[in-house]
Amino acid sequence: MAIENRNICSLYDDEKENLLLLHSAELLENISQSKEKYRKIIQAGMAQWVKGLQEGRIKLDTVADLKLLIELDIQLQKDEEI
Repeated sequence: MAIENRNICSLYDDEKENLLLLHSAELLENISQSKEKYRKIIQAGMAQWVKGLQEGRIKLDTVADLKLLIELDIQLQKDEEI
């Protein structure tokens, strides 16, 4: 009775390539999920900023915070197009 060797080093090239593709797909999915979470955080921050501005708690000299949130949101959207 022969024992099958499932050591990663003994896998055929096709099997190795499939494992690498699967790993890459999992990484891309995890990155995509993280970006979605970050965009939700950014959008919530933007909403709070606008609300604070409307309520007078934030003055126009703090626009840099909103600009940063917008730039982060745009960057995340650009990365999604790739």
